Amino acid sequence: MIQNERASRHEHVLDVARQMMTAARTAPKGKGVDIIEIAMVTGDDLKVLSDKMVAMVEEHGMKFFLRDAANILQAECVIIIGTREQAQGLNSVDVGIAIGSACATAADLRVDTRVMFSAGLAAQQLEWLPGCRSVYAIPVSASTKNPFFDRKPKEEKKE
Repeated sequence: MIQNERASRHEHVLDVARQMMTAARTAPKGKGVDIIEIAMVTGDDLKVLSDKMVAMVEEHGMKFFLRDAANILQAECVIIIGTREQAQGLNSVDVGIAIGSACATAADLRVDTRVMFSAGLAAQQLEWLPGCRSVYAIPVSASTKNPFFDRKPKEEKKE
């Protein structure tokens, strides 16, 4: 049997994303308390996330959301990581360590990623990680060139 890499790339990237989620889950947690929530966004939900990011530009005017929304559509999937509300003062540290662990796993397995505040905020507003704050997103890709770097700003369409 001959299996072309192009035919199996998508499933491979999803497998890597699952390993990233495991890495985030097993990352050290402040005071040993696990308040991290993690999910993978795929398929039509990538468009939902991108559309939400575009809509958010009208709310707050941060135009880099347009560029990031276009990037989301170039990803095979997006990992979202957040922390549940809990008064222990270590939530941002925990989510940062989890993100770092997930991205290190991606780098070890040679897939491209970028941590995005913008897509995380959109996922939070969509309530994809209920009860979470400090949500961040990590789009994942395996293409000839990393689509998440050397990015040009996107402009709003004039009507």
